[in-house]
Amino acid sequence: MSCYISELEVSQNAADEEDLVEKGFTKIDGNLNEGTGGYAIRLWYKRGSEAITKVQVSFNVEMAKGFPAEYTKVMKDLNAGAWGCWLYLWFFKGSGEFDTPIVDISVTTDAAHEADKFASGWERVACDLNRNTGGNLIHVWLKREKQTYICDVDATDSYDSDMDHFQKGYIRVDEDTNRGAGGAYVFIWYRQTTDPEKALEDLQVSINADQFDEYHQQDYQPVVLDLNEGTGGNKVFLWYKKRSNPIKAIGLLLNKDAVKEYPEAGIKLITGNLNAGNKGNVEHLCFCQ
Repeated sequence: MSCYISELEVSQNAADEEDLVEKGFTKIDGNLNEGTGGYAIRLWYKRGSEAITKVQVSFNVEMAKGFPAEYTKVMKDLNAGAWGCWLYLWFFKGSGEFDTPIVDISVTTDAAHEADKFASGWERVACDLNRNTGGNLIHVWLKREKQTYICDVDATDSYDSDMDHFQKGYIRVDEDTNRGAGGAYVFIWYRQTTDPEKALEDLQVSINADQFDEYHQQDYQPVVLDLNEGTGGNKVFLWYKKRSNPIKAIGLLLNKDAVKEYPEAGIKLITGNLNAGNKGNVEHLCFCQ
């Protein structure tokens, strides 16, 4: 079969585009530098029988060091000419328990289209591809061959265990929950399953001691890492339950416009700010059932 997304590439100019057309790649609508004045950067894909199952982003050197050798780096900076982070795409082709083939890929360049895509079964790659440029908020979206559900969540406050998480089938939510707060780089991780019986049912965030006790009494399980680690702000914890109404996807929102759009599209928004008590960016978790 050749229905799977099997290769990804990036163009930064007309010569790149001509080369990728000759190699059989298809261009995706949407300039990844929209609103910055930088190069007109496009994402391209090729279909084949060997499926990409994970797509990640790195926006600093330490993030890039954690990828196992099996991950492929697309060797073009997605912020070229825009003076933002040095930002790269990575992809992985797997066939393990936590790998589900990707059959379609697209790009959004504004918040107005995000919530509807999330609600209709698309999976959002968390990192804004215009990170720190001042341009439009740009996201890559993935559609999988089968419905997937979130079966595990975790969090890290250093890069030391990144490779181990990737090798165990985790996907990193590629945005720091401490963004702008000056603490440790904290990332949420999750694994997917196609079996709804193994899925999580609910997610919550506690931002104070009373909420911590409340979720504990309601039989939620905590991810034992403060999502505000090192900021001096509130102790913030992610909680989950495993029951019968499975979670299909999770997201991390920094876009204030999208915070309104997501609940209107039926996406559950967790109101607790992951940067409660510090001066970092306001960040919210959301999920789709």
